[in-house]
Amino acid sequence: MIIIAGALRVEAGDRERYLAAVVEVARLARDAPGCLDFIQSADPLDAEVIRVYERWESDEDLLAFRTSGGPELDLPPLLSADVRKYRIAGVEAP
Repeated sequence: MIIIAGALRVEAGDRERYLAAVVEVARLARDAPGCLDFIQSADPLDAEVIRVYERWESDEDLLAFRTSGGPELDLPPLLSADVRKYRIAGVEAP
């Protein structure tokens, strides 16, 4: 299992526009083979931060989605991005 997680930073006034622009990307990802979860959402404590969380069954599924094209997006510029890929060896109940 692969998890993509982290944060994007945009100007506070651009965050809602960014999130509205990526709704279709989330819909496409969730319909893609191997996608278990996909969301980009507003951080409730920091008006500039968008939290990223994706779960994929495999690298192949993630790569297939990322290279499949998608909608033309008009996104505001990112101020920074700190997003990482994690490989999960096991899953347990909390």
